[in-house]
Amino acid sequence: MRLLVLILCALVLLSFYKRNDFPDGQVLVEQVLHEPAQTASYKDPFSIEFSDHQYTVVPKFRYELYGLVVSYRHHDGDNQLHKSWGDYINMADICVVWQDNATSPFLNDFKFWNGQFTCNFQPTSDEAWRSFKLNQISNNHLISESSHIRSKVSKLKIGDQIRISGWLSEYSNELGGKRGTSTNREDTGNGACETIYVERFEVLQSSNNPWRITFYGSLALLILLAVVYFFTPYKPR
Repeated sequence: MRLLVLILCALVLLSFYKRNDFPDGQVLVEQVLHEPAQTASYKDPFSIEFSDHQYTVVPKFRYELYGLVVSYRHHDGDNQLHKSWGDYINMADICVVWQDNATSPFLNDFKFWNGQFTCNFQPTSDEAWRSFKLNQISNNHLISESSHIRSKVSKLKIGDQIRISGWLSEYSNELGGKRGTSTNREDTGNGACETIYVERFEVLQSSNNPWRITFYGSLALLILLAVVYFFTPYKPR
């Protein structure tokens, strides 16, 4: 029993550490191998109401993005600058890669993480950095008042292959808060994020990382053993 518990503890720790690894030889949907599609098309500015705030959305370009999720951060509007700006429609920041970056054998040599408004990445080898293309990664501010879309986005996982369709947009609210958008993939730094008013969001292929399954399975078994141990009547030897 003690040996089994030790093995499960080690397995939980190892699988937790590797739960967001990108599997070797993962199959990507065809569209992830192409760059995002940005189309010049006109749509009138429009107003939406969400969480007792009024927002004006100004569409700039029609936009469709297929990508592999490398990091994300959900927002609820009740924390940090989102709260002070009254920004409740920015439901998440999602960092994705596509084309050569998505198929790179060095993806696991990078650490990806989202700040409050940014996607950050750090290579662990020079070879990984030399292979990486800065115009094939983007951080995307996703905005929508749709409960259906927001629910879908809330279930996102690292390693998912997704499609986002909507409009690159600027938006503002009645408190004076305003956010713009990048309109090309070549810029970097402040202002380089795409702000997308989402009309359609799909997970085309969920992450198939076996370590994530191992983590939940071994953790559940460890909890079950703990419950059995504490509720089994004591029998003196």
